[in-house]
Amino acid sequence: MNSTRLTLLVLLITLSAIQYGCGTRLGPAPVVDRSSGASNEVVAPGYYRIKRGDTLLRIALDHGQSHREIAEWNNISDPNVIEVGQVIRVEPTKSSKPITSRTEVKQEKPVDKKPLNTAQSEKPIQEKPQQDLATDTGIRLSWPSKGEVVERFDEGKNKGIGIAGKSGDPIQSAADGKVVYAGNSLRGYGNLVIVKHDNTYLTAYAHNRTLLVKEGDAVKKSQKIAEMGNTDSDRVKLHFELRKNGKPVDPSAYLP
Repeated sequence: MNSTRLTLLVLLITLSAIQYGCGTRLGPAPVVDRSSGASNEVVAPGYYRIKRGDTLLRIALDHGQSHREIAEWNNISDPNVIEVGQVIRVEPTKSSKPITSRTEVKQEKPVDKKPLNTAQSEKPIQEKPQQDLATDTGIRLSWPSKGEVVERFDEGKNKGIGIAGKSGDPIQSAADGKVVYAGNSLRGYGNLVIVKHDNTYLTAYAHNRTLLVKEGDAVKKSQKIAEMGNTDSDRVKLHFELRKNGKPVDPSAYLP
């Protein structure tokens, strides 16, 4: 083998060794999913771990909260920028205000010394049906629209009910509350209004043609808040949801 060919062979061997030893530097840097190592860890009650595809508005709706409040609780300056794997608070902190029990106040009253009626004392106590108890401790709604119900609640497929009507028909708030969202950023809902009624219940009104309220507005029961439409829908209708602690429940059980 002459010296030229020998030199070329040595050079090729040397280049191959260098490429093999430094191969990890030649290609693009690998993408590291920082959430993968902690995605299976259980988060504390009142917190939520952000998943791919989440939005702050969707998280807020699913937990029965205002997206602006969640942003405030977690010092999120831009609600459109959240990180996969980030753990955020989705419930307010416990109030430090002392709780006054009405039952304790009643116990402090003097005991009535009147003799008991034996017949009345032996009468068995009639328990209310479970459905009545649920109604007594829940929320009473009015119909948000006067149209025909064309879609029934199905937790797995339909998180609310569909009410048919004509474009421009009035949409009314089903109860007193505060508007925590008015816009069209939530995919599949079109022009949407969300009203929070208390710490447990909120209602959502989707596919509207026109919104007549804005975030922060206080609304009264039966107040007109929108006009029916077909935004993000294949027909003119109102998609109406009731959320209890963020979980969809059948609004029909709370409507007259």
